[in-house]
Amino acid sequence: MKKKFFIPVVLSILLAGVFSCNDDPSKGDDPEGPQLTSAEASALVNSAYLPLQWLSSYYTVFGEGATETLASISDDVASAGDISRLDFDEYNDVVIELFDDPYISIGTANLAIAQIEASPVNTDLTQAHKDHLIARAKFIRAHEYFKLVQAFGEIPLILDEASALGRERASIDAVYTQIVKDLTEAATHLPEYDATKSNPSQGAVNAILAKVYLTWGQKPLSQEQLQAIANTKSDPAAVAPDAAKLEKAIEYANKVINSGKYKLLSNYNKIWGSVNENNDEVIFSVRHDGDGIDGDAGGMGNHQTHCGYTWPGDPLKDPHLSYTDITLENRIPSNNDSRKLFSYVTSITFDDGAVDNLTWPVSVVRNGKWIHRTSYDGPDYIASKTQPNDIDRIEYRYAEVLLIKAEALLFLNRSSEALTVVNQIRQRAFGGHYENEGKLTTLTKEDLYKEWDYELAFEQKHWYNLVRWKNYVSTIENAVSNFEYYKDKYASAGSIKEAFPGVANINAPFYVKLHDNQRAKLNNLKGKFYRLPIPATNYEGEALNITPQNPGY
Repeated sequence: MKKKFFIPVVLSILLAGVFSCNDDPSKGDDPEGPQLTSAEASALVNSAYLPLQWLSSYYTVFGEGATETLASISDDVASAGDISRLDFDEYNDVVIELFDDPYISIGTANLAIAQIEASPVNTDLTQAHKDHLIARAKFIRAHEYFKLVQAFGEIPLILDEASALGRERASIDAVYTQIVKDLTEAATHLPEYDATKSNPSQGAVNAILAKVYLTWGQKPLSQEQLQAIANTKSDPAAVAPDAAKLEKAIEYANKVINSGKYKLLSNYNKIWGSVNENNDEVIFSVRHDGDGIDGDAGGMGNHQTHCGYTWPGDPLKDPHLSYTDITLENRIPSNNDSRKLFSYVTSITFDDGAVDNLTWPVSVVRNGKWIHRTSYDGPDYIASKTQPNDIDRIEYRYAEVLLIKAEALLFLNRSSEALTVVNQIRQRAFGGHYENEGKLTTLTKEDLYKEWDYELAFEQKHWYNLVRWKNYVSTIENAVSNFEYYKDKYASAGSIKEAFPGVANINAPFYVKLHDNQRAKLNNLKGKFYRLPIPATNYEGEALNITPQNPGY
């Protein structure tokens, strides 16, 4: 498990001495105030982005595992298993990380803003450089508050050192208002475009603002609304969206679209992989250089590439993270939809000629987007048995912006406009089969929900989507109860052998674990999982004492 050296709620205080005042009179008239050099200021802002690396696999554990799509059955990642069984509380390590790490970024960003604003302008630290660095700090602060408010609801809003010890939970509207303020202010001093997609740009700001307004406009549940369903197997009542906010979502999506800087790649397969980083579809990504690159600074590789495909060459060993059921192989119904092959991988041929069968009776289909391949040009899935973890994680890409726009349009009852946008995505997916099979002639909400699922399968969006649409409970209940491995015949090795007398070499222990995971998930399912619990402690084990707790925990 990774090392961390900061406590989020007191980070500003703990870091106050990192860049001590400099006695060099050439760096300002106030020897008692901050005297940052350009290099020091840059390093401080860059450190606010480091926690993004820590969270790459955790967002998969949560964004997919707390839904019907992901199972974590390996003993190597027990806390992830608790998430995927919906059997977790305020002491779960994943929950703690998802709260703790964003506040480390926020605390560092707060410190950076204060120190850089107070540092005098000189030939080394120019005003233009100060403005750019503060914009980067506000961007990451907003980015992390958006993650937090979606997962935890009302949260402490910490914006400076004076409030770093605060425990009071701000309203959801207050948090979203601050997110919008930070992003719009950041955009003024960020470049319109950056070819290195892990650097924030105006394009990234506009993409996030589109998603912010889409989410905010669909009226996130308040503490009181959640209380009414927390201990039931019910979704909340549907509410009319905030039309003005959905219009803003469209406005910011159009800024990305009309910039001409981003596009759908013609080949869906070439969105991912280390050789394809910073492609024209990516808007904002999390940089990963691999474990140990940054030493004691705490840099992490992208463990989606490991946890998503363990173990190459040994499919009989329990993967860390996998799809929950064999039926998901056909969740994308058409074999002519290019998204199917690369989202639901049934077998892999390695560059040494060996083959892994990733479905019955050995294993279960895997997400292929993070599997390290030796070729991205053809339909054959040829991979390496090594899984390097230096692949950047894509946070926002152009296809998602199109779906954001389509969703806002559809919820504003402008279905014909939404249909046109969705068909752009389907045209890329179906290629030469688009006119005969891929083109939609009407668009319902159910159609739109499926497009999100088809396009962004296993990209850490699913929980957020179901919560935004307020169909989280019903979706999981309907899916899991109809899963193949949910059936009684998978309850034990004996019952599996009895049900399939003519099938040899069934990996029965694996399927029993999937069965148990599905049963637990459905048994534990409640409305309270529209949110995560506020952690009882931070990563260091110190009590947070943030009250009230979210309903049901």
